[in-house]
Amino acid sequence: MKIDLSARVAGFALRSCLMNASGPWCSRAAELQAIAASASAAIVSKSCTLRARVGNESPRYMDTDWGSINAMGLPNEGWRYYADCAGALKGYEKPFFISVSGMTREDNLYILGQLQAQIVPPSAVELNLSCPNLVGKPQTAYDEEQTRRLLDEVFSFFRLPLGVKLPPYFDPVHFDRMARLLAAYPLAFVTCINSIGNGLAINIEEETTLIRPKDGLGGLGGAIIKPTALANVREFRRRLPENIAVIGCGGVQTGRDAFEHILCGAESVQVGTQFYREREGCFERIERELAELMHTKGYTSLADFRGKLRTI
Repeated sequence: MKIDLSARVAGFALRSCLMNASGPWCSRAAELQAIAASASAAIVSKSCTLRARVGNESPRYMDTDWGSINAMGLPNEGWRYYADCAGALKGYEKPFFISVSGMTREDNLYILGQLQAQIVPPSAVELNLSCPNLVGKPQTAYDEEQTRRLLDEVFSFFRLPLGVKLPPYFDPVHFDRMARLLAAYPLAFVTCINSIGNGLAINIEEETTLIRPKDGLGGLGGAIIKPTALANVREFRRRLPENIAVIGCGGVQTGRDAFEHILCGAESVQVGTQFYREREGCFERIERELAELMHTKGYTSLADFRGKLRTI
């Protein structure tokens, strides 16, 4: 039985539903090329700023038995570096999504304008409205008016496919409000979710925090956030128009995890913490596990079960 794992995001036909999440192992050209040569269906860059950033002091990332905690602080090479990568990656015939997270509204607008004007522009942009690890910088998507003002300005000129990466929401009222706001714009996709911000993990032997920045506070990723990610995927898929794809992100370690995201309505699935641990080999393994699970269940395509989670 042939298993079809193809998906469609931002107008691009993807051979598989799996791709990397912006964050780990996607900051340098060699890392992006390794993703391009892997089973990942698309290439997603590190979130870029106007100028290169070193990020927060170390230790700023720690792996744990429940997931990960990080306060990286957006170390990246600056938008122009990733814009220049677009030409080199074109030969891989996979869409290249540049993640953008300017430090100010003006920075975001400038970067988007410059990306659109490139001779070889990115395939699409993932506008990161949800980085929780910058000292003194709140998450844009928790402020409805700030989000509306930014998107009004962005879509007054930006014509490349654009999606937004959202933080986790925890209340049905907030799902309602943000979905209504986002539905008013020609978004290609929303990515649910970024890390759960400002968790605290402790080294009990040393009686210290696990990471140094922000007095030990950092974004939580990996297995611990999967239930929250699944809830956000399902609730935004229920509320958003069908032309806006939902990309699931959070706690994807196995094919079963990817299956759950799709069952909740995700068009495609990003892998973050597990990609950090396993590097690009994780995509082929997760794809194989997903196909095996679908075969066991008698499904031949993702459409057979996408968004069909039942309530008991």
